[in-house]
Amino acid sequence: MDILFRPIGVIHSPFHEKETTPIQPSRSKASGQVEVFPEYAEGLVDLEGFSHIYLLYQFHCSEGFQLKVTPFLDHVQRGLFATRYPCRPNPVGLSLVELVERRGNVLLIQGVDVLDGTPLLDIKPYVVEFDVRTNTRNGWFDPAD
Repeated sequence: MDILFRPIGVIHSPFHEKETTPIQPSRSKASGQVEVFPEYAEGLVDLEGFSHIYLLYQFHCSEGFQLKVTPFLDHVQRGLFATRYPCRPNPVGLSLVELVERRGNVLLIQGVDVLDGTPLLDIKPYVVEFDVRTNTRNGWFDPAD
C-alpha cells in the first residue's frame, strides 16, 4: 500500500547544507520561518497561543537507508529505529520548535534544525498534558547504558 502526502507548506532556515545543519532543535538557536500555503492558512487560527509546535516534514535530501547506523552522537552502530538518523524507509522528520510569532500564513520559529526548503507535512501544538512524560528511559543515549 502506497501512502501519498502533499506538503502543506515549506520550512525556511539559514541552513543550505546537511553538514552544517544542527542535529536536533535542542542544539539550535537558529531562527526560521514556516510558510503555510494559503489554502491551509485558516488552519493556523488559535496556534499563536502555543509556545511550541511540532513540525512534521519530509527529509527531502535524504537518500536510501540502512537498518544499522552510527548516530551523530555515538560511535557504535545502532538499530535505525533506535536513532533519529535522517535516512529512513519513510523519510519523515519531527522537530519541536518554539513558536515566536504568527504573521498570517507565516510562522516565525526558533530552534530550527532543517534544511532550507524542507517540505512541511503537518503542524501539531505541543501540549504539556499530552507530551510530557516523567520516569523515562533514553536507551543507549543514557550515560549509564
